[in-house]
Amino acid sequence: MIDDYRFGNIKIDGKTYRNDVKIIDGKVKPDWWRREGHKLFPEDIRDILDAKPEVLVVGTGAYGAMEVLPQTRESLKERGIELIEAKSEQACHTYNQLLKSGKRVAFACHLTC
Repeated sequence: MIDDYRFGNIKIDGKTYRNDVKIIDGKVKPDWWRREGHKLFPEDIRDILDAKPEVLVVGTGAYGAMEVLPQTRESLKERGIELIEAKSEQACHTYNQLLKSGKRVAFACHLTC
């Protein structure tokens, strides 16, 4: 569960992270870097694509600066993975709700802009 989100910080299961993160199959993948900082390419989430969750929740940053590219949307669609994208604070809430509902959900979050 995501305990808290603030610009540049996220607390997951009691541990604070200060760099972008992914959660795949309940495991936190810290220090997530993308090919280009504010663009989300398919290769940036290859591990999520391979895990084949039902839903991927993407936190696009506090102000929504990260863009999910069309080819990334297509890669998710081809695998039958639903995409939900929102500013990071809302994405955290959405992830928690889906997790509580029993969905197999993955999370990728940009913590700043």
